[in-house]
Amino acid sequence: MQKKFSKSDRYLVKSIGKNIRKYRKKEGFSQETLAFNAHLDRNYIGAVERGEANISAISLNKIAKALNIPAVKFWEF
Repeated sequence: MQKKFSKSDRYLVKSIGKNIRKYRKKEGFSQETLAFNAHLDRNYIGAVERGEANISAISLNKIAKALNIPAVKFWEF
């Protein structure tokens, strides 16, 4: 993650990634399956889950659709 992000920004990105991982595992998907269903790269999914990528709203929506949940679920802390 870039150093220009504040502590709260890093917390937000990591929290969203944690929630994506939680819902992915709950659904029984591998990162590869989620990536395929969301039309995203598997490496990107891994980086998002680790909090290394600043996910866009569009990518977040693709992941939510692939998991069949509302995107707002990823904002739960």
